[in-house]
Amino acid sequence: MTRWRPGITGKLFFAILGTCILVLVLMHWAVRLSFERGFIDYIKHGNEQRLALLSDALAEQYARQGDWHFLRHNDKYIFRLLRSFDREPETNLDMPPHGWRTQFWVTDRRNARLVGPPGPIPTDGMRREIVVAGQNVGWVIASPVERLTRSTDINFDKQQRRTSWLIVGLSILLAAGATFPLARGLLRPVKKLVEGTHRLAAGDFSTRVAAPGKDELGRLAQDFNQLASTLEKNQQMRRDFMADISHELRTPLAVLRGELEAIQDGVRSFTPETLASLQMEVGTLSKLVDDLHQLSLSDEGALAYQKAPLDMVALLEVAAGAFRERFRSRQLAIELALPEHVTLFGDSDRLSQLFNNLLENSLRYTDAGGKLLISGETRANAFILTFADSAPGVSDEQLARLFERFYRAEGSRNRASGGSGLGLAICQNIVEAHGGCLSAAHSHSGGVSIRVALPLNPELQRNV
Repeated sequence: MTRWRPGITGKLFFAILGTCILVLVLMHWAVRLSFERGFIDYIKHGNEQRLALLSDALAEQYARQGDWHFLRHNDKYIFRLLRSFDREPETNLDMPPHGWRTQFWVTDRRNARLVGPPGPIPTDGMRREIVVAGQNVGWVIASPVERLTRSTDINFDKQQRRTSWLIVGLSILLAAGATFPLARGLLRPVKKLVEGTHRLAAGDFSTRVAAPGKDELGRLAQDFNQLASTLEKNQQMRRDFMADISHELRTPLAVLRGELEAIQDGVRSFTPETLASLQMEVGTLSKLVDDLHQLSLSDEGALAYQKAPLDMVALLEVAAGAFRERFRSRQLAIELALPEHVTLFGDSDRLSQLFNNLLENSLRYTDAGGKLLISGETRANAFILTFADSAPGVSDEQLARLFERFYRAEGSRNRASGGSGLGLAICQNIVEAHGGCLSAAHSHSGGVSIRVALPLNPELQRNV
């Protein structure tokens, strides 16, 4: 048999209801305790007044009679005195109701009973001596007030207890009626988040939940929607990535297969030109696989970075010098406009890879007769490098997507140039690993301008 366990709504309901019950019970006992103690003090004060009046009245009568013969076994006399105290408004007595009066005894000076209820005279009751001509002639004794409030014969006390518990019971029912919808209302956004999480875990990344407000639950809903949006975007990127990889691999493999089948069938002979074509396709595959490997390492942060103080200008001049001959063969020029020295804290190998990728990008996608201008300046504690090439350029829409993986703009900057579409994505990871940022814009010469911003180390900076 499955054991029933309350959900979060039931737990919250029982928690709030239990708190309400605890508060009500504590309030009930506090009120009862306050009532009993306060009422005991009230009765005690009234009894003290009655004792004083009885003592004075009996002393006056004793002075007239000369002894206690008038009072012995005369309980009615005490009763008439007490009635007379209640009837005389000039006494201005603040006494409890008749039903709360205590019992009184009158004894002589040797504590012999004169009047009073049968049974032993209480030793813990209030006493008031009767004084005549400066001498004690007797005592007036009242029963303890605490004994009166604990008596089961007091109907008023019973009624108050029943009324108090009835109020507690009704309050608990009212609290239960108010707590359940309150618990459901508070947890309604949580349930929506739970349902949305289940759909998200099932693979439905289009799931969104309504933000109930600007409180913690509202911010949680906003974070949930942002997470779902990111997962949806990543899923689409993964699908596009897999499609692009399969497409990029299929093209050189198809060429290789066609060439090999043609040689095998005797359609083409195995000549140096055929070998060069095969080697070119293998080179394309090797470049694509190497770029994919580099990109995966940079995404995971697994690329080794051994940072040290280095001269950025010298590093950039070495990279540009290595590409100068290739640029000249394509009828392209490289111009440098750099400060004499700029020292940064970075990894020389990775920064060289960054510069090589940017130079390779301009070499592939710039028309013959153009140029590449590499300029640099220090600004706001950062070193700003700009790689601005000449025509052809790209549209604004294409410019915004240059750093997407496998993206290549249509037109002159296309797949025919031999790039894998991963170079700029690798560059972006390298720049971000150095705490900088990479961006693209239109260049003044009609091409594309790649801007690299790297933070300077204030202690190592040497600008001349």
